[in-house]
Amino acid sequence: MGRWRPPAEKSTALITAEGHARLKAELDDLWRVRRPEVVRALAAAAAEGDRSENAEYTYRKKQLGEIDRRVRYLSKRLEVLRVVVEPPTDRDAVFFGAIVEVENEVDGEVHRYRIVGPDETDAQRGHISIDSPLARAMLKKRLDDEFEALLPGGAQRFVIVDVAYPASDA
Repeated sequence: MGRWRPPAEKSTALITAEGHARLKAELDDLWRVRRPEVVRALAAAAAEGDRSENAEYTYRKKQLGEIDRRVRYLSKRLEVLRVVVEPPTDRDAVFFGAIVEVENEVDGEVHRYRIVGPDETDAQRGHISIDSPLARAMLKKRLDDEFEALLPGGAQRFVIVDVAYPASDA
C-alpha cells in the first residue's frame, strides 16, 4: 500500500488574532527549539554505528520527518490565512468570531460556542470551526432565531440565546 492520501478538503482561510499568534508560536518553537534538539539526537544516534538495527536512529528520523511536515504545513498555511481582528458592523448577527449561546430545543440545554477558523478549533473551550455544520447553520442568525443543524447524530433544532463578540483577540 502506498503513501498516497486524498487531498484534504479546502477550509476557510480565516483565523482570529489569538489563533494566528498561537500558530506562529508553534512554528517558531518547532523550528528554533524542537527541530535542533531532534537533529542533535539524530546525529548522536547515527554515530553509534549500524543504522539498520539502531532503534534510536529510526525513531529520531521519523520524528524529524513529522516536525518537517508540520513546519511545511504551518509555513504555507500562515501565508494564506486572513486574520480577522475587527468584529462585524452588525454585532447582533452571528458571524466569524462570535460567541454564541444556543439552546437545544429537545432537552433545553444551553451551550456556548465561539466560531473560529478551522486551524484553532478546541472542543474543550467551545471553539468550533466556521466550516462545521453547526456554525454554518447559525451564520447570519440573530437573537431568538431558530435554526436546524444536520449533525452526526441527526438533525437538531436550536434557538439563539445570546450573541456577543470579544473585546479584543490580541
